[in-house]
Amino acid sequence: EVQLVESGGGLVQAGGSLRLSCAASGFTFDDYDIGWFRQAPGKEREGVSCISSSDGSTYYADSVKGRFTIASDKAKNTVYLQMNSLKPEDTAFYYCATVQKGSGATILSMPYYGMDYWGEGTLVTVSS
Repeated sequence: EVQLVESGGGLVQAGGSLRLSCAASGFTFDDYDIGWFRQAPGKEREGVSCISSSDGSTYYADSVKGRFTIASDKAKNTVYLQMNSLKPEDTAFYYCATVQKGSGATILSMPYYGMDYWGEGTLVTVSS
């Protein structure tokens, strides 16, 4: 059974940091690219960042570039999203999702049905 389990969300003050984790199981990690998405109440889902399983290339939405860093630990089948200099507008549910490798930066604009598997999400709240 494929599982993606996010963790690491919570409440943080503006300017603070959080590290989200996405633990994957039930599929061959190297065969899939992984992306982080977020959705704030009343807003559309937004692609935040993604990482290529083939060469480790990383991609970021303009809204998080320079503040967020995505990384993959293949030994642990886990992808991380380090979030620094958090802003209140970063408040959202954060989800990780996978799609077969080769998608690259297109993941950031991928519709929900374009991804193969989704996690349940973790809530990030940034207070001002």
